[in-house]
Amino acid sequence: MSATNDTPLLELRGISRRFEKKLDFAGKIARFLGAPLREEVVHAVDDVTIGIRKGEVVGLVGESGCGKSTLGRIAAGIMPPSNGQVLWRGTDVTKLDGPASREARLRAQMIFQDPYASLNPRMRVEDIVGEAPLVHGMTTRAGFSAYVEEQMRRAGLDPAFKRRYPHQFSGGQRQRIGIARALAVKPEFIVCDEAVAALDVSIQAQILNLFMKLRSELDLTYLFISHDLSVVEHLSDRVVIMYLGRVVEQAPAEEIFARANHPYTVSLLNSVPRIEARKRAFTTVKGEIPSPLNPPTGCHFHPRCPHAMPRCSQEVPKLKEVAPGHFSACHLNS
Repeated sequence: MSATNDTPLLELRGISRRFEKKLDFAGKIARFLGAPLREEVVHAVDDVTIGIRKGEVVGLVGESGCGKSTLGRIAAGIMPPSNGQVLWRGTDVTKLDGPASREARLRAQMIFQDPYASLNPRMRVEDIVGEAPLVHGMTTRAGFSAYVEEQMRRAGLDPAFKRRYPHQFSGGQRQRIGIARALAVKPEFIVCDEAVAALDVSIQAQILNLFMKLRSELDLTYLFISHDLSVVEHLSDRVVIMYLGRVVEQAPAEEIFARANHPYTVSLLNSVPRIEARKRAFTTVKGEIPSPLNPPTGCHFHPRCPHAMPRCSQEVPKLKEVAPGHFSACHLNS
């Protein structure tokens, strides 16, 4: 399903997010007395710009700790950025007020990785699914039960289970409850944060097929966060690769899997076992991902890159178009 509108449904423009751990009173005294203590700052997301068009599925890929979940929370409106703008249909969400602000928040929802931790264990399914639409006037108390049952059916759940608690369901069923909860407020944009990572492979396939079915029926737009490249390749129209808080490459899915440009993306793809390349030696990305408390200067990937040059440790590479719709941040393209 391709988008025709040039204005993205959601745009993240120059987004950065830092988490600061300030010194407590004892720490400040210890530093005053000469102890080598300082406030710690985690650079989770660093100057990221992404536009997501209506009807598009954008896959967001990267190693654990690269900041993709943090970016997803910012996109869903759960977490504010430290710097940058979140634009909904071209308008900065911080400039919206009243009904427009509420509408924008409801239109972006999130489905979390852990289908149990994301559900209140003390609430019945009908309340988990129906609380928000009731509060926001999408249903009435008289129509509450029918509304909840409709959302449960849409997510592949038996409405007869609506009085049960989350612990009475399997992992796949709990994830469907999370999907029903997100759908209940009639969103246009859904962030799926490793939404199938905690499920068995057979259940993963069912949930992925459900996502595609809902996309077709409800004209949904997805930001699909995953470290599973085969899932991303199957679902996504466009793929964005993150490394240590920065976007290093983005392109249409077919393009990036056929002609990856950035050395990090190439390393990721080479680490995936494939049947058609079973005689190829299995390789992994060399080295460990650096700490976001003290990221490398210049290109963050240069300590692990086989093509690193002196320039890479000094200058941050900019995203450059290397083919139509294909952008890569690497000095090898200069």
